[in-house]
Amino acid sequence: MQVAVLGTGIMGTGMARSMLRAGHDVRVWNRTAARAQPLADDGATVAGTAAGAVEGAEVVLVMLWDTPAVLDVLAAAAGSAPDAVWLQASTIGPGGMAEVAAARADLRLVDAPVLGTKEPAEQGKLVALLSGAPADVATAQPAIDGYSARSVHAGERLGAASALKLVCNAWVATMNAAVGQSVALAEGLGLDPALFLDAMRGGASDAPYLHMKAELIAKREFPPSFALEGALKDVELIRAAARSVSVADDVLAGLVAVYARAVGAGHGEEDMSAVYRAFPPG
Repeated sequence: MQVAVLGTGIMGTGMARSMLRAGHDVRVWNRTAARAQPLADDGATVAGTAAGAVEGAEVVLVMLWDTPAVLDVLAAAAGSAPDAVWLQASTIGPGGMAEVAAARADLRLVDAPVLGTKEPAEQGKLVALLSGAPADVATAQPAIDGYSARSVHAGERLGAASALKLVCNAWVATMNAAVGQSVALAEGLGLDPALFLDAMRGGASDAPYLHMKAELIAKREFPPSFALEGALKDVELIRAAARSVSVADDVLAGLVAVYARAVGAGHGEEDMSAVYRAFPPG
């Protein structure tokens, strides 16, 4: 398929590479052009403008930071591909998706956030969360299959997939912060954190995610698979969504506090496991 990717951060870059391997013709654009240029070596066409990237595209993948960025880029580019299916994959929550849908009722929009981080994006093993008109989803499915291992269909209502994304990210953000807290607590109590991992190993509460994030903490190296500042943005969205439907936000309030503390300490561009930095005393 003729596919355009608008936004080549960690996720957009990995997804573009996966779609190229799947045989799609991919054009890419990024507001900071230097971040898109490396994809030329993978076979992508790098466009100078968002409008130029989407010309002739059958599917447009939008992977940007927030709702204002999505609206701004759609305003600049939508007229160049009015018949394309637009996969809105940015994490903007159901409220943001509703805002985009209201502003761009002229487009064939699919609500299409993903689960996974850098490595699954690069391997084409993301989980695609989808909601929208079945015909539009079916049209875009070959491109979606290029970057995902499976799809979860949340229904036809735009915003349903974005809501599901927040539910899933609430769990991930909680687990990630819990790893940092437990490792810091072990250290504070004079224990080797390896004892904590050994005690958990193989039990009902064990998880590969625990060991993966604890290994980064042990090395004090946090190469970004999903950046801490992105995790903070997401937990703020999740808390706002919970409050909008009167779900108690006690845990989410704590998550916002610790992620914000770690970002405020200068670790925003590191992996989200750097939330550990919010816990140790001193």
